[in-house]
Amino acid sequence: MTSDPGHLALFLSGLGGGGAQRRVVTLAGAFADRGHRVDLVVASADGPLRTELSPAVRLVPLDSRCARLPGIASRRGPRVVASFPALARYLARERPDVVLSTSNPANLACLWARTWARVPIPVVVSVNVQLSAATGERQRAWGPLLRALVRRTYAKADAIVANSQEVADDLLWSAGVPPERIAVIYNHLDAAAIRARAREPVKHPWAAPGGPPLVLAVGKLKHQKDFPTLLRAFARVRAVRPARLVILGEGEDRDRLERLARELGVAADTALPGFVTNPFAWMARAAVFAHSSAWEGFANVLCEALTCGCPVVSTDCPGGASEILDHGAIGPLVPVGDDRALADAILALLSDPPDPEPLRASFARFSVDAAVDRYLNVLLGACGGVDAAPAPT
Repeated sequence: MTSDPGHLALFLSGLGGGGAQRRVVTLAGAFADRGHRVDLVVASADGPLRTELSPAVRLVPLDSRCARLPGIASRRGPRVVASFPALARYLARERPDVVLSTSNPANLACLWARTWARVPIPVVVSVNVQLSAATGERQRAWGPLLRALVRRTYAKADAIVANSQEVADDLLWSAGVPPERIAVIYNHLDAAAIRARAREPVKHPWAAPGGPPLVLAVGKLKHQKDFPTLLRAFARVRAVRPARLVILGEGEDRDRLERLARELGVAADTALPGFVTNPFAWMARAAVFAHSSAWEGFANVLCEALTCGCPVVSTDCPGGASEILDHGAIGPLVPVGDDRALADAILALLSDPPDPEPLRASFARFSVDAAVDRYLNVLLGACGGVDAAPAPT
């Protein structure tokens, strides 16, 4: 095996609009720009990010019959895991120098596929959320099984990338991963590209100047994001002053959230426009970005909002929010699930907004170039070229 992994394979669930998918699409293009041959291998090729994929990257959709079975096809996690036989065939046929996978289902599928294919290809897995939080009390049906699978399977990875120090620390005890196997690489963002897109128009009347201040949230409409707490906080804000709430994203909790907005009496001031390809233009026009997650690994949206100069408030959720906000110095942190504290923080930012320039300047450490350097260092290390990158200090 050469010390220069000229042929990189990146495996993920698909090209939906999630932060992890967007990050991998960006990485794939950056690796290709540096002269590597890059395959983006996906369980499903459908999704809005397909148009953002670099033409220098080869898209490899897996045609898995197992993933099309009833009861599996409609559920992303099981569908991705069920794609491992098709992924094994790809590995045996193409023989990439190293594979990088992301998300727990994709990581499990990738490691099983390598075993199935019987090929000595290094596999680096990327972990984006705290395992203990993602499989905790509210995930009783499948949480213990996933923890057991991770503990048994991740030990076979050649290296593991965690996207925050908290995620890395959690892996030490919840999955039994030794510290020398883990590299911490913060999620990256292209600040110049984000700011350029932030200047694009928003075709929605609430984004026009002169209206009530806009509170913005972005994320999949699912349990992890805890948008019910945000709605209750917004109802408290709305009882004090005029304001509007926009939540960008789509997911299984839409009906529940719309019903709760009506029950709280804020439906007329709340909009759920669905997934949008350019949330940055909204961020540039929002008065406050509110992040209400119950857990995260690394909240990309906080970095993106701050890059757009938008003040942020976040729950002090398990994951990287506290690291991003410098333990509250950059933006207030509130307890998870505490709608009163979240409302108070939103009201404080609306009453006394901070200077946007220091917000925009605070994220040079999350540049694409810095992340690509560190990822390539880990991938080279997996191939025997250099040591994996240590955690940042």
